[in-house]
Amino acid sequence: MYKTLKEVTQTATQLNMTIGAFNTHNLEMMPEMIRAAKELGVPIIIQTSIATAKYIGYKVMVTVAKEMAEDEMVDVCLHLDHAKDFDEIKAAIDAGFSSVMFDGSTLPFKENIAKTKMVVAYAHAHGASVEGELGTIGGTEEGICVSEDDKKYTRPQDAAIFVKETNVDALAIAIGTNHGQYQSKTEVNIPLLKKIHAAVDIPLVLHGGTGVKEEDYQELIDNGIRKFNVGTELLVNWTRVAKEKFQETEVNKSLRHNIIPANMAVKEIVKHKAALFMNLYRPLQSK
Repeated sequence: MYKTLKEVTQTATQLNMTIGAFNTHNLEMMPEMIRAAKELGVPIIIQTSIATAKYIGYKVMVTVAKEMAEDEMVDVCLHLDHAKDFDEIKAAIDAGFSSVMFDGSTLPFKENIAKTKMVVAYAHAHGASVEGELGTIGGTEEGICVSEDDKKYTRPQDAAIFVKETNVDALAIAIGTNHGQYQSKTEVNIPLLKKIHAAVDIPLVLHGGTGVKEEDYQELIDNGIRKFNVGTELLVNWTRVAKEKFQETEVNKSLRHNIIPANMAVKEIVKHKAALFMNLYRPLQSK
């Protein structure tokens, strides 16, 4: 079924797992990502940047997500990632996106709260969920480089105030991850995560998931990470396979012969990650 972020993260909390939030960069990726979730029997969050959503079309994405959720009998949430423009957020919600992220992480704390509250009010009135963000994540966000000097880790005391004042459905936190990191792995700050998890009682979100070591997944999930973003790994592998196929193909051969293998590469990554996100051998938790 077509679900909100709040609904799928409630499932994750009940089962002590996390839900994979996988970035699609074109319409072709979406079906195989959803089929991967179906094969595992888990919910999936399909997320996209504003630029990609406008390129594909907000309503086109909503239609595909809704139809496939019903046809494939899998829970699908469609999420607008790292949105800062109110008009674009409204456009996504009005088109039927079930979740949006308002990224006020670079704003002063009070301004972040005030603007996030405005987004929450509109989204909740229209049946959509909202993810907020506190702290800044390194790497590259939509082509903008964030240096290590600019990175700000999430403070547990700020998280508690932010959640109380904004009524967000999920909170993206900064604990050492980086956007766009795929050639190396980062050291996540688990002690900080534990303090944030103790301070707030809503689902926590990890951005920059491609750069996280798989051996850290279990501890991250056990300490409240209920949405786990993966984007760069999908983009890199889709492009790698597509380049190989386009380089060797005849110019009059159908494009699907080049695109389908790239989509299948994405599907296998989604299946691998989502299986780990199930946290199968860990007990259920009350929080």
